[in-house]
Amino acid sequence: MGPQNLTSVLEFHLLGFSDDLELQPLLFGLFLTMYLVTVFGNLLIILTVSFDFHLHTPMYFFLSNLSLADISFSTTTVPKMLVNLKTHSKSITYAGCLTQVSSFSLFVCLDSLLLTVMAYDRFVAICHPLHYPAIMNFHLCGLLVLVSFFVSLLDSQLHYLMMSQLTFCADVEIPHFFCDPPQLLKLACSDTSTNNILIYFIGTIFGGVPLTGILYSYTRIISSILRISSSGLRYKAFSTCGSHLLAVCLFYGIGLGVYLGSSVSSSLRKEAVASVMYTVVTPMLNPFIYSLRNSHIKNVLWRIVSRIA
Repeated sequence: MGPQNLTSVLEFHLLGFSDDLELQPLLFGLFLTMYLVTVFGNLLIILTVSFDFHLHTPMYFFLSNLSLADISFSTTTVPKMLVNLKTHSKSITYAGCLTQVSSFSLFVCLDSLLLTVMAYDRFVAICHPLHYPAIMNFHLCGLLVLVSFFVSLLDSQLHYLMMSQLTFCADVEIPHFFCDPPQLLKLACSDTSTNNILIYFIGTIFGGVPLTGILYSYTRIISSILRISSSGLRYKAFSTCGSHLLAVCLFYGIGLGVYLGSSVSSSLRKEAVASVMYTVVTPMLNPFIYSLRNSHIKNVLWRIVSRIA
């Protein structure tokens, strides 16, 4: 059959991980558990920061927004996957697919920019401690979050426009558990050379620039820490960056692993499994990273639990 415009395709088929009906209840239970841990863990971070006045600082303000972005990130893909596993269906509507494309791009970019903003916050705190309260004031913090959101919104709309211009052959089967833009480009019947150039350009701008900012911030941070004479003060200064640095390594490490793996791997199912690490596991682990390594959050959590008990 000849290609037809995307708007005439009523639905796509998400192949997911396995066609084995006996395995699907196990996958449903696994991903439901991971999703609930992600939602409740990140909500707990948000409530903890809101609960204690001592946590009303720029670092925890950015952490709350990162937790909200992580909840939204997982909600973009996981609920639809759970519905398909439960109903033994593989379909997703045209509108639902484009919504996933734009929402996925929005929250991936927002996560990246918030991690960059948090790196800048740590840079100012360690390299310019005396000027920190004046620089990281309430208005600047709010502005940084708003700018991050609107830049991410621009990124999502660019992805939406690119995907909406593609043409597909009938019965489009996506070898994934969500509408991944690179997979849609591979399945398109029309010429995608321009789209490929644009998606690499957008990825470089919206992914490479934040990563460069993070690397620059930590280069300055490490340089400042090494100039501290006391080993105890050096450890204390670096410990304030430990959780954020681990979250950055997890986010960009897995993200680059998925991107490079999809470029060299011929196994579509392996790509889908690798993407789970990026879209499900990373948002789930962030609350543990920030709570287990942060004495302030642990103390507030214990107080909350004690009051409930």
